[in-house]
Amino acid sequence: MLTVVGNLKGGTGKSTVAFNLAVWLAYDNNDVRAFDLDPQCTLLDVCEVRQEDGFEPIFDVSADLDELVKLAADKNCQQPVIVDMSASNMPAMEKAISIADRILIPVQPSQADIWSTQRFLKIITRNLDKNRNTEVLGFINRADTHRGVRETEEAEQALQMLQGIKELDIRLYQRTAYRRSFSEGLGVFELDPMGKASKEMKKLATMLGER
Repeated sequence: MLTVVGNLKGGTGKSTVAFNLAVWLAYDNNDVRAFDLDPQCTLLDVCEVRQEDGFEPIFDVSADLDELVKLAADKNCQQPVIVDMSASNMPAMEKAISIADRILIPVQPSQADIWSTQRFLKIITRNLDKNRNTEVLGFINRADTHRGVRETEEAEQALQMLQGIKELDIRLYQRTAYRRSFSEGLGVFELDPMGKASKEMKKLATMLGER
């Protein structure tokens, strides 16, 4: 299963989500592979911190698009693959979309992010391989924790109305635990297994694993 995590807009938490999913998968499958196609190389950086600090399990991460394409073309490959990508490298983004089994789109709760997601869906439609049954999934990321704030619910409703995407019934909230764990090279569920952020990420990972 080749899962691409992406969006056009920066700051949606793509690298954090991709990293946590890769760590989660690594506990069950030592062959998990990760690819960082974002010129900022945030996923490469956090994986380097994880390796230097000796945290396990570790997994391979690469920025080589050709290697990813070869891996996707290998019919015998059973490795789970997580790809972090951004619009900063549009050719790589378009190629990753064309070979993806699943595209996961974190969406921040704002109108600007909904507009950006709409544009991203057009790019996805243009680049999807019609011979692949690629699943396009979206969810609200960095939701506000205050119950009185309406933006999260409004963005969720708008996301449900977009064509070409299936909204997942989950929210990841704006929590310090995500930033702290990421800076230390840890999955949020490793830093604080019983915390709220950990439970959210475990739910997302489990939900994706069941699809």
